[in-house]
Amino acid sequence: MSTFDDDNIAFDFFDEPETVETTRRGRKARVGRGGDGPRRPPMRAPTGIVPLARLVGLIAIAIVVVVALVFWIGACQGKSKHDEYAAYASKVRTIAQSSNRLGAQFANKFLLADLKLSDLETSLQTYAQQEQQAYDEAQQIRAPGPLRSIHQRLIDALELRAKGLAGLGDALANASSTKSVAATTAETDALTAQAQLLTASDVVWEQLYVLPATQEMKTQGVTGVVVPSSQFVSNSDLVSARSFGILLARLAGASTGGTPTGKHGDQLVSVVANPGSVRLSTSSATTVKVSAGLTFVATVEDSGNFNEVNVPVTLTIAVGKKTILKRQEIPLIEPAHQATVSFGNFQLPTNAFGAKATVTVNVGAVAGEVNTSNNKYSYTVFFTLG
Repeated sequence: MSTFDDDNIAFDFFDEPETVETTRRGRKARVGRGGDGPRRPPMRAPTGIVPLARLVGLIAIAIVVVVALVFWIGACQGKSKHDEYAAYASKVRTIAQSSNRLGAQFANKFLLADLKLSDLETSLQTYAQQEQQAYDEAQQIRAPGPLRSIHQRLIDALELRAKGLAGLGDALANASSTKSVAATTAETDALTAQAQLLTASDVVWEQLYVLPATQEMKTQGVTGVVVPSSQFVSNSDLVSARSFGILLARLAGASTGGTPTGKHGDQLVSVVANPGSVRLSTSSATTVKVSAGLTFVATVEDSGNFNEVNVPVTLTIAVGKKTILKRQEIPLIEPAHQATVSFGNFQLPTNAFGAKATVTVNVGAVAGEVNTSNNKYSYTVFFTLG
């Protein structure tokens, strides 16, 4: 071969048209996809009302779920808050009830007719220790956040009670057996000053604790939870200077042993039949209409200079051969004051109607009473159907 031929061979090889092979490949590719027919149109996103409705439905469901979740969370939070305040009130109620019972014991102790100084001192110190224990328990209670500062007022009230009781015990321990007016006055003033702590504790509990705590729970949206109240001194006259003067006189008489000193006594003032408020008379017969609610009300007065306690009163109805006996007791009568007792639930025999009956009321004599002529009266009555 010549150089010319080499050039021609190289030229022929490299100069082969590229479009020939490209065209063949292109055809094979088209034959593989189905020949030379028209191409399938591309996929497009669906349009119209149905897809839009589906989208709106999904959004609505999502909104409902979110709202329900919000309400559920709120309900759980509200229940949790209510339970927290209810649990707190339950703990306080236990302390309040215990303190109320202690106040009742304190009052009953002061009213005992045969009270002794040593017994009263011991009781007061015991009461003070119990209130101190209640004070310690109140400090351990964890109040809900908004009530923590208000809860401190409850603790203050219990502290006043503990200090007042301990102070009364100390004042009585310093009391002498002398009967001089000056000594009695000084001791009375000392007892009255300590008793003011007890009455103050009731004011603090109600005005500085119960009312603010109730208002705060209302502000917090807590309903159905009652803030417990507590009253240690049920009768303010019991811790007055006058009552303490009478108490010291009683203690001075008891310390000597024997009969109580001073003027003691009680008397029957009147007897009334109800309904109708018919007053029985000792000078003439009284007609009494009988009904299911028939009662006799006796009024008794303390005619002495001292408190009288546990005064027995009996009522007897004698008609024919039958006798009906009823008994009541007056817990306390203060000097120059009156108290009433009611007798009812009578089972009168059939022969009581139209026949003469006798109603007798007797007030039991108290310790140291001298005059008993006005303690007992009898009344003539005629029972008729009401």
